[in-house]
Amino acid sequence: MRIALAQVSTGPDPSANLTLVEDYAQRAADSGARLVLFPEATMCRFGVPLKPIAEPLDGPWSSGVRAIAERTGVVVVAGMFCPSGDGRVTNTLIATGPGVDAHYDKIYLYDAFGYAESRTVAPGSEPVVITVGDVVVGLTTCYDIRFPELYVELARRGAHLITVHASWGAGPGKLDQWTLLARARALDTAGYVAAVDQAYPGSEIAASGPTGVGGSLVASPTGSALVSAGDEPGLLIADVDPDAVDEARKSIGVLRNRTDSVQWSRAESRQ
Repeated sequence: MRIALAQVSTGPDPSANLTLVEDYAQRAADSGARLVLFPEATMCRFGVPLKPIAEPLDGPWSSGVRAIAERTGVVVVAGMFCPSGDGRVTNTLIATGPGVDAHYDKIYLYDAFGYAESRTVAPGSEPVVITVGDVVVGLTTCYDIRFPELYVELARRGAHLITVHASWGAGPGKLDQWTLLARARALDTAGYVAAVDQAYPGSEIAASGPTGVGGSLVASPTGSALVSAGDEPGLLIADVDPDAVDEARKSIGVLRNRTDSVQWSRAESRQ
């Protein structure tokens, strides 16, 4: 199955960002892709108040994404923000298109590197998989990528491909961490990982929050980068094969050999 990763740089206007979704979704469809992935915060970039922007899953922005997916005939996955009910918002992926109508709320919140996402964002609690053609796809968002147990759980639920949609924070070593983590999660699961980030918006906007560094890539079941991007906006295309995942999992055995029954002992420290 052919997939596309739309490395875009979104702004604070949801309507303008919806135009980006339409443009890149059409380009993905023209390339023969059945699935197009957009970054976290596609609806509105970080660095501005999110509560006034947030809309329910049947609101105008998500309805616009559904209409784009219907017109182009591809499954679209894009980051948005929804009201959470407790005064915060959820950091949500909408997944919509032929045979797909789902959403995922980010589980692991970015309370790191001096940033506290949990002040304004409520966490999700449930891993989510969708099926596109004969490929089972697990959905994750940004900081989730630092937690391999989530990726293992998605693989156990049948995911051949796990996507991660990010607006990765800039800083020393951060781009290297992003690409290394994506390849490591592919090795953890012996599956594909498609990691789509916001393009780097420039130092002035990047100083306002985690707004992307680029470096989108698709990692193979053996951890190699099949395609990768620089820091500019662009569309990546890759083909994924569920049979290759089955073969890798038979050969490498990381899921088959994993056990939850081992009781680890901790020796008491002695002075």
